[in-house]
Parts: sequence; C-alpha cells; structure tokens
Amino acid sequence: MNFALQKTLELILIIGLGVLLQKKVAKQDLKGVKVLILSVALPATIFVALLKIELNGTLLVFPLAALTFNLLMLLATKYFLAASLHKEEKSKKRTLMMLLPSTAPGLSCFPFIVAYLGDDTLALAALADIGNKIFVLILLYMLAMHWYRKNSVIEKQESSSAKLKGLFISLINEPINIVIVVGLVMLGFGLDLSSLPTFFQNTALSIKDLMTPLVLLFIGMAVRINKGEFKLIISMLFRRMGLAFLLSGLFAYAIPALTPAMILLLVVFPQSACSFWPFAHMSAIQSMEEKDEQPNPTFDVNFGLNILACSLPFSTLLIIGIFSFSDYFINPVSLLGLGAVILAISFAPDIFKSTSFRADRDRKISHKKMKKKSKMSIAKGNYKDEKTLNEAKAS
Repeated sequence: MNFALQKTLELILIIGLGVLLQKKVAKQDLKGVKVLILSVALPATIFVALLKIELNGTLLVFPLAALTFNLLMLLATKYFLAASLHKEEKSKKRTLMMLLPSTAPGLSCFPFIVAYLGDDTLALAALADIGNKIFVLILLYMLAMHWYRKNSVIEKQESSSAKLKGLFISLINEPINIVIVVGLVMLGFGLDLSSLPTFFQNTALSIKDLMTPLVLLFIGMAVRINKGEFKLIISMLFRRMGLAFLLSGLFAYAIPALTPAMILLLVVFPQSACSFWPFAHMSAIQSMEEKDEQPNPTFDVNFGLNILACSLPFSTLLIIGIFSFSDYFINPVSLLGLGAVILAISFAPDIFKSTSFRADRDRKISHKKMKKKSKMSIAKGNYKDEKTLNEAKAS
C-alpha cells in the first residue's frame, strides 16, 4: 500500500476510535484530556519544534512566504470567506478567522511530501512551517487576547503598568507561553535541543509523541456535527481551498523559474489541515470567560472543534489527489482557473439565496402597490335625478 495513503488511513482510524469512545467517555471527562493536551503534550511539541529551527538568512524567503499566506488568508476570511455569515454570528466569524488561515502541515502534509517529493523538499517545507508557527503561536494568540479584552464583561481602567503585569501573569499561567519564551531565549543564545541533557531530550521527545494520537482521539470523542453546521463547514473549507489555489497559482505564475517539485510544494503546503494551536488559544480564552461568567463568549469552541474534525480528512484526501494528478497542478493557469471555479461554486448558493430574496421582496412590494391601485372610490358629482345617481353607484 502507498505510504501516504497508509498514513492517512492511520490518522482517520484514530479519529474513528475516538468516535467509538464517545459513549464511554462523559463530557466532563473530556476536560481532563484537554488539560493533558494543552498543558503537557502541546507544550512539549512546541518546545521541540522551536529548538529544531536553524536560523539562516538565505532561507528566510520560505517562512516569509508562509507567513504572507497566513496573513492574506486572515484578511480574506474576515472580508470575503466568512462574508455570508449573519452579523449576529460574531463568535463563529472569529472562530473561522482563527482556524481557516492556520495550517498543520505536520499532520496532513509532511507525510505526503516525504512520500512523493523526498527529504530535500521536506526540509524546505519545515523551514516554511517556521513562518506558520510564528503566526499560529504568537500572532493568533495576540489576536485572541485582543478579542477577549474587547469582549470582556469586566471593564477595567488599567494603567500601562497594570496591563503589562496582567499580560505577564497570563503568560506564566499558560505552559504553552512559557515554552515559547524559553525556546526563543535559547535560540537567541544559539542553543538547540542537543544542548540539553540527554534525559531531558528523551523526555521531551517521548511526551511530544503523545501529541498526535491524543489530539486525534480528542477530536473523535468531542466532535458533535449537526447537519446545518456540516454544510457551513464544508462550504468554508471549499472556499479556503479555492482561495489557496488562486494564491498558489499567482505565486507560481509570478516566478516561472520554479521547478515542478517547488510548485507542488507551493500548492500542497497551503492546503494543509487547520492547526490545533488556534483551538488551544480559544480553549484558554473559554476557560477565562467561564470564570468571568461571560454570557456572550468570544469564540464558538464547539464549532471550532467540528472544523478541525472535518478539516483533517478533507485536506489529506485533497493532497493525495494533488499528488496523484501532479501534471495538472504544476500548471499556474490550471491553478488559477480551478481556484476561480471552486470559489464560484462555493458562493453560488449564497448568491442564489440573495437573488431569490430580492426577487421575492420586489414581488411583494409590487403586489402591495397593485392592491392600492385597485381600490376605487365613487366620485361625488352633480346628478340631475336620483335614477342617474343610482346608475353611477351600480357602475
């Protein structure tokens, strides 16, 4: 069996096991699994990933390109992809803005890059992932905290020193933030994972290995997708896919000297599944809002979890399809055309609904006008006799 397909089936099977465990695991027990992920497995994963980064000025183009894609997707999600959501659905829109621009290439993309393009291309993809990590770990956390403070029910007039103190306290309360700071400080001093004692390295790597199965089991156990949300999520994932094809096509068209392997990397990397790390930020905000007794939460965490559950199989199957028909996807014109078609199809139901609504409204308005015109009154005139007046009334 093909290695990439085998890897995909393994990931989907673990999610399936989580779904089977739904009846055996109570909802409150899931909080313990989430704590284990957010406080142990995820910090270890981030710590190891940060310390594996090798800073090299000549290769900065790869993380910068990934970061540019993330930022463009963030703007597109706000003003374009999520434009069809109702104005009242602010928490869902914020959730989409956290998840759709993020990527998780480690789960959904890297195994296939190794299988189809080899280790050299994987090394470049890992460099590109540095820009994505900066976006999902730091920039999205700052954005989530901004929204939390803006939406907070507890209004405080804080001085600059008080705000800095509050930021520092929230920083040391989250293991994820601690490992990011420690990792960046170590990189600043030229230290990496090999600089640590061997027993510490092995411990971090062992805990890191828990991350993928724990996250996939958690998704399977916690996911609850209703019919209405499923349609919305699939629609948003198609829009994300179409826009990513357009951006990849533009980059490939602008740089004609790219090799086929580089074009495929440029195509598949943005199609990676949504990252779990923004969900971790949203979960942390949810915990703080539960203490504040916030009636209008900043994020719809359950909706975010459902997006993650759909995004992983969606992206993995898509990436397998891209590599299976690679001759088509290395053509920039084909990418631009495909992206435009997918976006048009995904927006068609909303456009049709909007047109139908306008037509129905115009029909009702014209019907009301016709009713008003049909109401006729008898003019009062001077008639010579009663007989003539009666005839006029009868007419």
